[in-house]
Amino acid sequence: MHYVRYQGKAILASKGTLLLKKKWKSYLVNFSQYFLSFWTQPQRIRLNQLRNSCFDFLGYRSSVPINTFLVRNQMLENFFLIDTRMKKFDTTAPATPLIGSLSKAQFCTGLGHPISKPIWTDLSDWDILDRFGRICRNL
Repeated sequence: MHYVRYQGKAILASKGTLLLKKKWKSYLVNFSQYFLSFWTQPQRIRLNQLRNSCFDFLGYRSSVPINTFLVRNQMLENFFLIDTRMKKFDTTAPATPLIGSLSKAQFCTGLGHPISKPIWTDLSDWDILDRFGRICRNL
């Protein structure tokens, strides 16, 4: 489950089936009505299907295509052929220096996991993307 702010609206995104999304919608409406005393209109909540090629990075979702390639293994004794499909995300910028720069700016850890800070909730999406763009330009 992902929470996104975009143009003053709150968006919840998840990968899964339509039934799972309808259950989450029902749970969120019931939770807000009964426990938070906040009456919501369920018909204003829309469910949209996201593409399977979505990529998550620093809390943002991107629709960058993910390439698949085939790895074929053969065991000589039994003559088994094993075909394994792997997903590969081709980045336009090298990922290791990018993660290093983001960890120096305290956007994420050295492994690339995002760091949540309370001050970021007051920043607009443009400010966050502007900081990220400056870091990418300095690579």
